[in-house]
Amino acid sequence: MAMRRNDREITERAEIEAIIGRAQVCRLGLCAEGIPYIVPMCFGYREGHVYMHSAPEGRKLDMVARNDRVCVEFEADCELVPSDAPCRWSMRYRSVIGTGRARMVECLEEKQRAFDVIMSQYGGSGRGIGAEALARVAVIEVVVESLTGKASGHDRESA
Repeated sequence: MAMRRNDREITERAEIEAIIGRAQVCRLGLCAEGIPYIVPMCFGYREGHVYMHSAPEGRKLDMVARNDRVCVEFEADCELVPSDAPCRWSMRYRSVIGTGRARMVECLEEKQRAFDVIMSQYGGSGRGIGAEALARVAVIEVVVESLTGKASGHDRESA
């Protein structure tokens, strides 16, 4: 589907990945049995894969088990732009929306790699997480199939 405001579309993969790199939250969109659900999560992104950690049970995990088709959303550089006219307020932002398939990461070695990616998103390292702790958490991996970016109110050259 084409973006309505193609003047705001971001098509360069490097620019899209730079936005994801600056994002602090990933919103995970799920749908099961016709009921949509979106949840903000800490995440890590690397080479077309989004990793998130979770409690080992709950609504989002139940929904992933029923329907692995998901949507992810990231934003960066958000700023409210007030105006004297109520209908003229706007927002500066850069955002990315992606679709893909989610799966649960079961192998402890894979979970460790996922935690390394998650922690590197926030400037840390996941290497201090022991096997017992890894065994007690769930890790969701989204294999990204598509990513689209959009920017409003920003100079595109400074992304």
